[in-house]
Amino acid sequence: MNEQVRISPIRLIDHEDTQRGIVPTDEARALARDLGMDLVEISPMERPPVCRIMDYGKFKYDQKKKQKQRSSHVAVLKEVRMRPKTDTNDRVIKMNRAVRFLKEGAKVQFTMLFRGRERAHHNVGLDIFKSIVEELGEDVKLERPARVEGRRMTMVLAPIKPAKPPKPPKAPKAPRPSKTPEPQAEVEVEPPAASAVEVAAHSAPAPVLESEDTPTASPQC
Repeated sequence: MNEQVRISPIRLIDHEDTQRGIVPTDEARALARDLGMDLVEISPMERPPVCRIMDYGKFKYDQKKKQKQRSSHVAVLKEVRMRPKTDTNDRVIKMNRAVRFLKEGAKVQFTMLFRGRERAHHNVGLDIFKSIVEELGEDVKLERPARVEGRRMTMVLAPIKPAKPPKPPKAPKAPRPSKTPEPQAEVEVEPPAASAVEVAAHSAPAPVLESEDTPTASPQC
C-alpha cells in the first residue's frame, strides 16, 4: 500500500472504478495523494500488478461490518449424542444441556448411535426422539425430522423465537388552544376615599357672622 508498492508500472483502477490502464507507480501514488486516498495493491501476482485508489480505512471498516453481519446470521448447531440404552440420569443431563443450547438461540442436533444388534431396532430411537419433542413442548420446532444415516439417527430442533409484543397505539394529540384572546372582566374602580381634613371641613358648622346692628349684651354690674 502506498510507498510499499515498488513495482512499476502498474495497472491502475481509480476511485471511481475507472480503468486508467498502465501508468507509472509514482504517478498513481501522486494521484492518490492528491485525492486524500491510498494506493492499494489488490492483485500482486498479476504482471503488471493491479492497484486501486481507495480510502483504505473506510474499506477495512466496511469489511469488518460485512463480516459481523454474516456471522450474526449464521445459525449455531450443537450436537447431543445418546444411545438407545442411555440410562435415565444420563438422559436428564443431556436434555438439560440441550435446553441450555436452545435458550442460547442455537439449533440442536440429537444423534442416536446404534451399535451391533441395536441397528435392527430403529423404532426404539424413533420413540426416544418422539418423547424428546413432546418433552420440550412448544418452545421448539422440528427443523429436520428423524432420519437414519448409516449407524446413526439424527434429528434437528430449533428454538422458537418469542413474538415481539405489538407497539401500543399512539395517543391522539390534544387540540391546540385557539389564539383568540379571552374577554377581560370589567373591574369597578371605587373613587378615592376622602381625607380626614376634607371630612372635618364638611362636618364643621358654618361660622356666624356678627353685624354692627346686632345688639350686644351689656355687662351687668
